[in-house]
Amino acid sequence: MHPGLSDNWVSVVLIFMLLIIAWSLVGKPVAYRPRHISLRKLPFIGQALHTMVTRPWVLLLFRFMFVAIFLLVIISGLFGTPIAERNLATTLTWTLWWTGLIIATYFLGSAWCAVCPWDVLATWLVRLRLWRRGSNINSFNLRVPKSIRNIWLASAMFIALTWLELGFGLTVSPYATAILSLVIVILAVLSQVIYERKAFCRYFCSVGRTIGFYASLSPLALRPVDQNICADCKTLECFKGTEDIEPCPTHLVIGRSQQNTFCTSCGACTQSCPYQNVNWAIRKSGAEAIYHVRPSWDESWFILILVALTSFHGITMLPVWEAWISQWAQMIGDSGQLLWSFSSGMFISLMVPIGMFAFIIKLIQFLLSDQELEFKRLFALFGMAFLPLAFAYHLAHNLNHLVRESRGITEVFLNPLGSGTLPLSHHEVHLRHMNPLISQDILFALQAGLMMFGFWFAIRILLQRMDSLAITHSAVNTVIKSGMLVLISGVSLFNLWLLIQPMVMRM
Repeated sequence: MHPGLSDNWVSVVLIFMLLIIAWSLVGKPVAYRPRHISLRKLPFIGQALHTMVTRPWVLLLFRFMFVAIFLLVIISGLFGTPIAERNLATTLTWTLWWTGLIIATYFLGSAWCAVCPWDVLATWLVRLRLWRRGSNINSFNLRVPKSIRNIWLASAMFIALTWLELGFGLTVSPYATAILSLVIVILAVLSQVIYERKAFCRYFCSVGRTIGFYASLSPLALRPVDQNICADCKTLECFKGTEDIEPCPTHLVIGRSQQNTFCTSCGACTQSCPYQNVNWAIRKSGAEAIYHVRPSWDESWFILILVALTSFHGITMLPVWEAWISQWAQMIGDSGQLLWSFSSGMFISLMVPIGMFAFIIKLIQFLLSDQELEFKRLFALFGMAFLPLAFAYHLAHNLNHLVRESRGITEVFLNPLGSGTLPLSHHEVHLRHMNPLISQDILFALQAGLMMFGFWFAIRILLQRMDSLAITHSAVNTVIKSGMLVLISGVSLFNLWLLIQPMVMRM
């Protein structure tokens, strides 16, 4: 078992939440002052960084490296030991990569999408080029139909992956992990064969959409070095591409973009701009999520699904989870692998927070009936407030697995197929449990800090959205704000409760 968050840190988080709630009842949103500092302007290292982002060979080297690691994961999963903790496919994918990806997204934005082996392999296979503008001879190059020009399919993929991961135990099956990875590559290839640009990344990939939304909290983003140059540009190479460089795969004009959500950091704009006016920039953490992102109906649904499923991961790792499912299975007459019981439990965990949110939105719509606001508009407007809660718990939960279960990863890299190995002994499990990569006190401090970070940003987003409604009646404003505060606080407290509980080790 992983021990839960200590009582002292829980008290700190609760006191912080109370203070923020008190402030939110009387406070007003902070005025936005748009500002970012281009890394190109940094002394000493600015020019070196600029060379790195405008030269294709740098990105190509990283792509080769991650594709090589990905192929090693596939080989390990297909031909290596079935012992999950001894096989590179499972330890790297579920313990290192998934947690490291969330951490990297905060500090590096959507940089992972630029080197994602799923997309890189699909692009190489279909476009027949390593980095220059590829051929279209292997693609129908169709425009994505309007009916699927949204992220409903990404939401469905997210739910399906969670169902497979937890219902079928993909995290402890190297072979299934490898097969799933290959299936996703095939989906990415088919998308490029059928549709123009990179429809899979833009519309269908749940990992990419998770990264995109989390990247709105990041202090790093691709932005113009000089906004005036972009304002005067008539040729829009960043959008259209050049003879050598692909157009923006997700149909963005970098000079007009204020969001990371659909940027894949692919390097097309940095390399195609004739003025070399695109580079990484540092901005205020969370400013994009607070002031710029206005999710649509489907995007708010994805955010709420993300909130629900990150919490559901924690629920399934509680020591009492199996007992709950067994009791539920007896009630509904389920037997065997208990997939019906698991699926219904997952459905309930998914729909309860979404249903509560929808109820609050319906109440807001009723109270603001004089403004004739659509339910979908209000749903989309307030959905973003829950994104920091998902990010905070997602990372806080996964940190526990990372610092405790990645002990021994060096041996796995030296023997990726796990040849001649045996399952972890009780002694090895005990040593990993008692000797995390960082001290338990630091781990608890990080988890508590993340929960406070998520709650603070959720409240700031809420206040900004309330301000945009411009409600003149103070009593109505108080009722609406209180309802959303109760829901945000409820989600935060439930996730905090999950962190308090001891968790079952995955490996």
